[in-house]
Amino acid sequence: MSSSSSEAQANDFSSSDSTAIHTPLSSSSSSESLSRARPRSRSPATGSRSGGGSVRRRRSPPKQVSTTHTDESNGHLTAPQSAWRTISRSPSPLGLIPIHRSFNSLIHKHEVPRKALHVSIGGIVLYLYRNGYQPNMITPVLLSLLIPIASADILRFSVPSFNAFYIRVLGALMRESEVKGWNGVIWYLLGCLVVLHFFPKDIAVVSILLLSWCDTAASTFGRAWGRYTPAVRKGKSLAGCLAAFIVGVATAAMFWGSFAPNTPAFPNDPVGKMAELWTGNLALDLPVVGLVKGAKALAIGSLWTGFAASFSEVLPVFGADDNVVIPIVSAAGIWCFLKAFAV
Repeated sequence: MSSSSSEAQANDFSSSDSTAIHTPLSSSSSSESLSRARPRSRSPATGSRSGGGSVRRRRSPPKQVSTTHTDESNGHLTAPQSAWRTISRSPSPLGLIPIHRSFNSLIHKHEVPRKALHVSIGGIVLYLYRNGYQPNMITPVLLSLLIPIASADILRFSVPSFNAFYIRVLGALMRESEVKGWNGVIWYLLGCLVVLHFFPKDIAVVSILLLSWCDTAASTFGRAWGRYTPAVRKGKSLAGCLAAFIVGVATAAMFWGSFAPNTPAFPNDPVGKMAELWTGNLALDLPVVGLVKGAKALAIGSLWTGFAASFSEVLPVFGADDNVVIPIVSAAGIWCFLKAFAV
């Protein structure tokens, strides 16, 4: 009896033990099967949850990454892309000169200090002409200015600390394209030196006046209204060309019609090839026109001068700076016209 009861206890123990052993295995296998089924239940189309019911999920569209670059790298640190770039019509809105950002409208957008200096040179030229200063007296002075200014540019290209100091002192007169490029004053001096050395006195004076006033007018009106007129070439608009033409006509009419006739002759005035070419008379070899004098001759000469100024403003000469192209091309055009028709 005792043996049978102990045998029954042993059987109960073994059965309970086997149940305890098999239970975890079955639970682990069921959890494994659930974990395998879970990715299928979470598919974007339909899926079942433990609460019963199917859910439809939508994938959000992938984000579009723009690969279009509107601005080419220029090798410099650029300002953040903000309203700074959209409101500026400067040829170089890079944010490289601190004072340009401090006085955006005055210095960067409208270039008031730079244009004031540009225009004032025309007044200096008229003063020198009225007081008898001859080209051979002015060219040594311009050369003495050109050498240190060009040397400073060479130095600042190789010494960043000097370039930073240079920008702090003269940044209001610079364009940001000149931070790593040649100063516009160098080209201005070169243009003046060429016309004063190779062309007659009156043509040299008029060409420098065109550089001083027509270029400023073209820049001002081109930035203000150029977007409403056709582009003549890259960076040049019809509005700017018309402004240069009108100011060129007015400049020639003022100089040859009033200023030069009221300036006395000087003993050291140039003679021969460098003597003044404008005489107030034009011999147009046309059967209907013939000899033209007085106001009509002045009008024709002024119109041609305006055309020369406008043409030099848009003429691309191997990418050369306007400050050297405008005076030389204008002087060449006026010289050809007067050589052909002035008597």
